[in-house]
Amino acid sequence: MENQKGFKISQYACAVLLIVSSIALVAYQVIKIDDVAGGLLYYVAQSFLLAGSIFGLDQYIRIIKKQYHERESK
Repeated sequence: MENQKGFKISQYACAVLLIVSSIALVAYQVIKIDDVAGGLLYYVAQSFLLAGSIFGLDQYIRIIKKQYHERESK
């Protein structure tokens, strides 16, 4: 169980770091060249998609487990 807790923390840290890095890169490009490259926009989209998937999938699994345990207790 402790191993899964560490795994979840690393997943959440990865998701947050992806979002922070994409925002930082966009801010850097806007300050330096007053524009945002298309490739960077693609990176930002992929980062938000992965982070959303990590958080959303975990929530979905939690809901499924809760419903399963409620059925088993009846």
